[in-house]
Amino acid sequence: MFHSRNPLYRDPVGAVEEGTRVHFRITVPRDLHCSAARLLMHQDGGPDETLGMFWCGMNGEAYEWWECHFTPSAAGLYFYEFFIDTWRGCLRLGRGFCGEDAVDPKAPCWQMTVYEKGFSTPDWLAGGVMYQIFPDRFHASQTPKEGVPEDRFLRDDWGGEPVWRPNEKGEVTNSDYFGGDLKGIGEKLPYLKSLGVTCLYLNPIFEAHSNHRYNTADYSRIDPLLGAEEDFRLLCQKAGELGIRVLLDGVFSHTGSDSVYFNREGRYPGPGAYQSQESPYFPWYTFQKWPNRYESWWGFLTLPNVKETDPAYNRYINGPGGIVRGWLEKGASGWRLDVADELPDDFLDNLRRAAKEQDPEALVLGEVWEDASTKSAYGKRRRYLLGRQLDSVMNYPFRDAVLGFLTGADPGEMMDRILQIVENYPPQVLRLLMNHIGTHDTERALTVLGGEPVGNRGREWQSRTFLSPEQRRRGMQLLKLAAVLQFTLPGVPCIYYGDEAGMEGYKDPFNRRGYPWGGEEKDLVEWYRRLGAMRARCRCLREGGMEPMAVDGSLLSYYRFDGEDSLFCAVNRGDAPRILYLPQEWRRAEALFGTSAAEDGGVFLPPLGCAVLHLQPPAPEPETPPAPEESPEEAPLPPARTASELASRGPQKKK
Repeated sequence: MFHSRNPLYRDPVGAVEEGTRVHFRITVPRDLHCSAARLLMHQDGGPDETLGMFWCGMNGEAYEWWECHFTPSAAGLYFYEFFIDTWRGCLRLGRGFCGEDAVDPKAPCWQMTVYEKGFSTPDWLAGGVMYQIFPDRFHASQTPKEGVPEDRFLRDDWGGEPVWRPNEKGEVTNSDYFGGDLKGIGEKLPYLKSLGVTCLYLNPIFEAHSNHRYNTADYSRIDPLLGAEEDFRLLCQKAGELGIRVLLDGVFSHTGSDSVYFNREGRYPGPGAYQSQESPYFPWYTFQKWPNRYESWWGFLTLPNVKETDPAYNRYINGPGGIVRGWLEKGASGWRLDVADELPDDFLDNLRRAAKEQDPEALVLGEVWEDASTKSAYGKRRRYLLGRQLDSVMNYPFRDAVLGFLTGADPGEMMDRILQIVENYPPQVLRLLMNHIGTHDTERALTVLGGEPVGNRGREWQSRTFLSPEQRRRGMQLLKLAAVLQFTLPGVPCIYYGDEAGMEGYKDPFNRRGYPWGGEEKDLVEWYRRLGAMRARCRCLREGGMEPMAVDGSLLSYYRFDGEDSLFCAVNRGDAPRILYLPQEWRRAEALFGTSAAEDGGVFLPPLGCAVLHLQPPAPEPETPPAPEESPEEAPLPPARTASELASRGPQKKK
């Protein structure tokens, strides 16, 4: 009776700008003898509104249409349901599977996200490719450094296992370094360009006394082991010449205890907040009993929490001449915000304002592990994606869906997860989603796809467990399929450094080994290069629409389309071949991966195989000189159809 993802029932579908008139229609079986229908709209944190629906005609002989319009006057979340009065009583329609209706009093409501008028996001990332680098482990230039603290353990066994065992005090200090640096990244820019990379996301590069650098010691300085400010400026400049931007990691919910600001270890001249209540940094922190009892991030005393609402801290980060603006001025193109759900709304508002005032095209991207449109944190609904905070987020639901499908989960449920994000996120957010299948916080994708699940196994097991040759072979095949999905679904694919080279590893720190220069899986690297070239070529991957096709058993397939071109994408995770049949127009499509459609429209998918077909509108017929008068008159050619019209013939709309 209703389908929230079909414009026949809701137009426009998906998230809308405030003030947009939305048309709702339901189709009711005539044998229910419907006498009245209502749309009940719940504004999140606001009043409810009941809209009467009007009978508006027949839908065939057995169904009838009821309709109404709703215009949201304010940004926010709206949840809606339908009620119909029938001979069986009042029936409630709630959200069922894949956006369809369920006649169930306990079914959840549908969601409609309404964003602020004029909300825009940077254009430069759309259609691109991101690449995440853990700076200490990507590439070392071997350039001598100045001012490196003497208490760091500098290793000479690139690719060795990171230290994970506790020291004699029972502490895991993450103080071993392999020497990757900014100049090393710069030396590999041609390689990154060959992958089609348009944006580098760097894990923290500011001075900090651990190899992960999430315990910031000084936001104003590059860590000396990575280089100096001039190295950063030069990296941004050289990357920019190749069409690559640089995204920094901002860790603003806490600092390190070993920092200029807190200075518990006394490394800096001080005074830090730990040393004196007269310190200018003392108001940044919350002490239960100064100096040794204080709030810290998830209970780690080496990571004291900051009060982001403190005026001095806010000015330091977001004010004129502050950290956010300063590093944008030095060459960065935006910020990825660590634990964005732990940053207060006012702080996020101020940070976005600072970034956009410095550079209107600066990207502000947040770490949120759930559906960011409905996320609640600290007792309140968050408004990340409504126009005043984030441009986009890390797409963990996407990772779960892709890896879930390829490891045996129901493909329909996995497609529904993907489409729910497409439905809930504003389109300008959706086109910039950071679509990753692994990061520094997760197991390597190859390990997930080919190996045993980690479960509750500890680090001892993770340290000694690697893929067998057979597991690695199968994992590599599945990783190629994961990459196809990653590069063709809405959003921007993000490669975690070394995934394209065949790196494996369980959780931190085993997922953070050095990039295997000279030992890459060359066939896999080439696969990623082809995917990167496809991203640059196919306009529909920039911000085109998506429509599922066959989703069953071992298959996941869908169309991407806009007014310029279209893609058909299909992945077979099974051990048996499959054949899919496409409309006639697709028989002239170019096969980018897999085989073209045969004369009968069949597309062959081998076991653990895929197909990606590219369709462009037919070229216009060349003009011909007028025929001689004695020639018979030729019949006119039919009008050419756009790629989106051709693609839309694949999925059948529900009637």
